[in-house]
Amino acid sequence: MDSISAVIITHNEARNIGRCIASLRDIADEVVVVDSGSTDETETICLKMGAKFHKHDWEGYSGQKNYANTLASGPWILSLDADEALSDPLRQSLLALKTTSPHPDTVFSFNRLTNFCGSWIRHCGWYPDEKIRLWHQGCCHWSGLVHEELQFNRPIQKKRLSGQLLHYSYYSVEELAARQVKYASMAAQKAHQQGKKSPFGALWLKPMWTFVRNYLFKGGIMDGKAGFIVCRMTAFYTLVKYTRLRELTKEKTEQSGYSK
Repeated sequence: MDSISAVIITHNEARNIGRCIASLRDIADEVVVVDSGSTDETETICLKMGAKFHKHDWEGYSGQKNYANTLASGPWILSLDADEALSDPLRQSLLALKTTSPHPDTVFSFNRLTNFCGSWIRHCGWYPDEKIRLWHQGCCHWSGLVHEELQFNRPIQKKRLSGQLLHYSYYSVEELAARQVKYASMAAQKAHQQGKKSPFGALWLKPMWTFVRNYLFKGGIMDGKAGFIVCRMTAFYTLVKYTRLRELTKEKTEQSGYSK
């Protein structure tokens, strides 16, 4: 395989970025970091560890990642979030891959395992959470408002590598709750733009079903106390999403009434 450029976007990621970059040793031929105004030690850590550090105003998740990809000099892009790191088994898979010559139309995915307050969540609908993170330059781009997704410019073949992408995303319940509110509000805005509405019953039935599905049917109960909290907070996300969607629909109706 030709050289690999690891690409990471950051904003105040001092607690995570060192671990992320360290896991890329012997894998990435360069590490490109695009930062949107960090005020902590993110820049110092990146430069100390040999990363190429660029400052760029925030364009949204998709826009920021697409810009970062343009700065990669290698033909292969390995895209990571700052709070992610390669596990040792995944590192071995990537090292083995580097000795081969994969076709440019092949993309590679990994299973992502998330850590919540020190516990690895292997159920709850959070795992295996397969993500495509390695591809050849020019075959795809990021799109999407809430959860950015890859859009492919040509037919591709996907291969999943063994090993896990470790996701150190949530250090406290409060942090998870804040993230859920943020993402749920963004999801509601997207749904509203698509003309979707929130029936009254959805405010109660959908959160309840979300909890039951993830805790019982998707095995969240097997993750112990952490699993219960995760499933409860995922139900909270659903409640916020449909509550906010209902509010947006009401606002639009009232504005339409005023304009008549």
